[in-house]
Amino acid sequence: MSVTIDKDAYKRRMEKIYKTWKEGFPNKETENTLSQVDAVVTLFTGGEIMQYSKSSALQTWLFGYEITDMIMVFTEKSILFLASKKKIEFLRQIADIKSDYIPPVKLLTRNKEVNKQPGDDSESFNTIIKAIKDSNNGKSLGVFAKENFKGNFVDAWKKKAEAEKFENVDVTSLFAYLMSVKEETELTIIKKASQVSVDLFNKYLKDQILDIVDQDKKVKHSKLAELVEQSLTDKKFVGNVDTAQLEICYPPIIQSGGHYNLKFSVASDKNTLHFGTIVCLLGARYKSYCSNIVRTLMVNPPEEMKTNHEFLVELEDTILQALKPGAKLCDVYNAGLKFATEKKPKLIDQLTKNFGFATGIEFRESSLVIAPKTMAQVKKNQVYNIALGLGGLKNTEANDDAGKTYALFIGDTVVVNEAGPATILTNLKKKLNSVSILLKGDDDEDDEEEKENEPEHPAPLAGRGRRTAVLDSKLRQDSSTEEKRKLHQKELAAALHESARQRLAEQGGSKKDEKIRKNNVSYKSRSQMPQEPEVINLKLYVDRKYETVIMPVFGVQVPFHISTIKNISQSVEGDYTYLRINFFHPGAAVARGENPNADATNVIYVKEVTYRSSNQREPGQASTPSTNLNTVFRLIKEVQKKFRSREAEEKEKEDLVKQDKLEESRSKGNPKVKDLYMRPNIVMKRMTGSLEAHVNGFRYTSVRGDKVDILYNNIKHAFFQPCDGELVILLHFHLKNAIMFGKKKHVDVQLYTEVGEINTDLGKHQHMHDRDDLAAEQSERELRTKLKAAFKSFCEKVEHVTKQEIEFDTPFRELGFPGAPYRSTVLLQPTSGCLVNLTEWPPFVISLEDVELVHFERVQFQLKNFDMVFVFKDYNRKVVMINAIPMNMLDHVKEWLNSCDIRYSEGIQSLNWTKIMKTITDDFEGFFENGGWSFLDPESDAEAADEDDEDEEDEVYEPTDVDDEDFSEDEDSEYSEASEDDSDEASEELGSSEESGKDWSDLEAEAAEEDMNRGQYNAEDYDSKRGKSSSSSSKHKGGSSSHHSSSSSKHKSSSSSSSHHKSSHKSPSKGGSSSKSSSSHKSSSNHKSPSKSSSSNHKSPSKSSSSNHKSGSSSSNHKSSSSSSNHKSSSNHKSPSKSSSSHHSSSKSSSSHKSPSKSSSSSSHHKSSHGDKKRPRDDDRHSSGGSSAKKAKRKP
Repeated sequence: MSVTIDKDAYKRRMEKIYKTWKEGFPNKETENTLSQVDAVVTLFTGGEIMQYSKSSALQTWLFGYEITDMIMVFTEKSILFLASKKKIEFLRQIADIKSDYIPPVKLLTRNKEVNKQPGDDSESFNTIIKAIKDSNNGKSLGVFAKENFKGNFVDAWKKKAEAEKFENVDVTSLFAYLMSVKEETELTIIKKASQVSVDLFNKYLKDQILDIVDQDKKVKHSKLAELVEQSLTDKKFVGNVDTAQLEICYPPIIQSGGHYNLKFSVASDKNTLHFGTIVCLLGARYKSYCSNIVRTLMVNPPEEMKTNHEFLVELEDTILQALKPGAKLCDVYNAGLKFATEKKPKLIDQLTKNFGFATGIEFRESSLVIAPKTMAQVKKNQVYNIALGLGGLKNTEANDDAGKTYALFIGDTVVVNEAGPATILTNLKKKLNSVSILLKGDDDEDDEEEKENEPEHPAPLAGRGRRTAVLDSKLRQDSSTEEKRKLHQKELAAALHESARQRLAEQGGSKKDEKIRKNNVSYKSRSQMPQEPEVINLKLYVDRKYETVIMPVFGVQVPFHISTIKNISQSVEGDYTYLRINFFHPGAAVARGENPNADATNVIYVKEVTYRSSNQREPGQASTPSTNLNTVFRLIKEVQKKFRSREAEEKEKEDLVKQDKLEESRSKGNPKVKDLYMRPNIVMKRMTGSLEAHVNGFRYTSVRGDKVDILYNNIKHAFFQPCDGELVILLHFHLKNAIMFGKKKHVDVQLYTEVGEINTDLGKHQHMHDRDDLAAEQSERELRTKLKAAFKSFCEKVEHVTKQEIEFDTPFRELGFPGAPYRSTVLLQPTSGCLVNLTEWPPFVISLEDVELVHFERVQFQLKNFDMVFVFKDYNRKVVMINAIPMNMLDHVKEWLNSCDIRYSEGIQSLNWTKIMKTITDDFEGFFENGGWSFLDPESDAEAADEDDEDEEDEVYEPTDVDDEDFSEDEDSEYSEASEDDSDEASEELGSSEESGKDWSDLEAEAAEEDMNRGQYNAEDYDSKRGKSSSSSSKHKGGSSSHHSSSSSKHKSSSSSSSHHKSSHKSPSKGGSSSKSSSSHKSSSNHKSPSKSSSSNHKSPSKSSSSNHKSGSSSSNHKSSSSSSNHKSSSNHKSPSKSSSSHHSSSKSSSSHKSPSKSSSSSSHHKSSHGDKKRPRDDDRHSSGGSSAKKAKRKP
């Protein structure tokens, strides 16, 4: 059969039974009833009568499955199984297991039934009876006394056994104790089952009750319990577990309204849910292992009820403290009882009679109950269901009769540790603020309570609104989601630092040894060289058998292996043909390990060899001499191609791990899917095939007969992606070790089927009511549904056949986000343990368990996208980057990573990860001593910056790079006074210019014509007036561009009094002014601006002594002494602006300025003849004072 048994687990557990039988328990932890029996007989017939039985639990524990209608007998000399033919075939897997403790297995086949009458199994019964009698004394039988199965097969065996008059001894408690100590694999399953119980309560039942109370609905207990049981199959509520393996331990129990029975054997009644004290019990069973959780929700609880609930929580803590290896269960009970007596002596009679019991494959182990008479000892890795309750309590403050009687019940699934208190597996809060429901009511009493609570809750409820149910924890929850994430990330950072340091210390920083390829030897001796005519006649010869080229060098034939030849070239020049052969040599660009002799000492290398041969045929020659070179050229190319392809194939095979052989299953019921395409293709042409599950792996068989085997133990991740929103439905296998087919290694193998039409006929007439189109759409929907069901069925069958060794993971499309892991942008979808894109090829699969941390790059608010870098736990592995993720998905991605407990960080720059990882691997100890990955986190820098800001927040802003000598208080104050005066004058000038009917462009044109006619003008008066006007206009309008402290430009000067410059500048500033110096000036300006005030600012790098003196003109706020100079200007200026001026410094300039702003400034930057000054920025600050002008940077 295709179903397999875990042989190691069977052997381990069967040895445990026989060791205990022969040697007993080492510390006499419990009574060894096995020592009193000569054989053990178990019988299980199945059916719905008994959900839990020791026989069923024992079979699940040993084989992983229940096997009905089978007798299992343990004797001293053999283990016997009697069952039907198919079941015996299944058990044949364990027949060859050998052990010093386990006796050999005997398999007995039952006879078939005839006309519903049982076959005659008397012969098999006799074999079993004989084996029992041969075991020890052969008189006593170990049985599970409380089990009473019915059926013809059972009755026949009982009749035969009773005739032999064996003494029956009950061994139930001993097997319960043996199976109570869980292995790590069992604990993992129980933890998953516990998490399902928590999720079911927290995500479904609790929300349902809150909604019922909030909406004041009338819902029966039984109906609510039924809804909870149905939600067990919904992935939204149970997380990422196989729902096919999930079942309920017992029907959920909901109790309220004064009718309480604190037992797990009761059923939910049909009474309506009462909004008082609501007791909830539920348990999930996963892969046959049980879990349980019990909580009590209290609506508007009075103080006494709160106190009693806190008492139960404290009592549970006491029980957990006492539940340690070596303690007797009765002592654990007494410890709890002592605490209860001291804390609440009046409640002793209301306490439950026991405090819990052991659980596992069976929900309740009746022999391991935390009760006053249980003498069994607690052992490490036992799992207990702690259940503590108070029943029959009175609530005097209740408004109705149903609420006057209440009960409190809490319970958790816990595991016993080696030291310290037991650990809770159903870790769900049970403090008051988590289980209390506060109703903001409709009556006067509630209003009075709100008034009394005003100091604690300052936001009063205005008026009488609808009653709402709000958890107390939600009301008091102050921290935001971002703060919670940051807190969690800090915890993850600390854990990451320690775990990474410890892991790398254990690895010891070992590096993989690089494989050096072997040296190729053409011939081991001269006798192996060919004796062809070409060799004898000292011609070039290619030996294809040994892949060698034999060349004549100084009259001696020298063999060169084809691997030593880098390339060859042939050319014809005149009457000669030249053949040039280049060899690999030190210094040549070759891959590491390509030349095995690269590091050899005392070796002389030949770099190249050129041979020349005539194209002229001499009389008597059959062919031209150059024919030899042509033949050799062709043959070398052929041999090189063959050699390199073989080398590439061998290189591909170097890292391959040898796979086991596929064990084919001959059963016709093997899970199988047909008509699948494979990616990558086996051959060039795409073809379909079928995928079939066998005993230890899958086999894909194409229609041509090609076969690809994928073994279960080599599958790291298996994915099933439905066709929702896609054009294909697929199965994808991400492998642990690469497999080889099509002459290449592959780690990802995908089988898919296309759904719907990928191509559309554009020539077809389209009509919205076309029957053919409607039929095609309907058939596509049906096809999608059919394919989805077929693939899902295949996955479920495979999971069942492999006993969950293979679990298919489905991507969560709703959690997906776009990104570009390769060249194109794709939809990246998280799964339970990976981040994948499977639709596009090549696929993208990252296993989250391999990820150390994630870093976000280029996170800036002005950018649309950011990048995501995955750093792996293996620091020698290259990091993986996903580019172009939309910035609006940042919080979404952070939330997902945070929920997966993956540390993340962010920064504004792109980092050189190759250098970073090399630095870490070279000295990982020093890396972690210096803070480890904390250098990626900007929080430390931000905190330091915050501290500086707190110290300086009251200080006046000062530019950081300004020297004291550049600016003085007197100059600043003097400048500010001048600016104030000028601003008034400028406003007047602006007003008069508007009233005159002429704008500044017209005035500028008239002034330019007048200057041209004159040929000379007073530069000082003109520029002074213009500077005053534009500066005051700028000051008046709060402009940001000026040559003085009101602007953001810088003035640079050099020793040269004049310089040449060209500028093209666009500025959004509102006001601007320019400086001037005494020099000749030639300018060509093409200026178009809709600005109100515009100026062309030229920054001279000169340090002229005449450039920085206070001007005698009172109308200018530029402090310089300027002399008149000849000025030639050609202006083509169109501007609807109200004020415009063009000021020139000593330079020849060409300016083209276009600005959409109301006021703009065009600064011309000068090039100094010295070439030692950098070009200033547009927003640089320009100021003059004394006899020097220096730079001043504004602090961002």
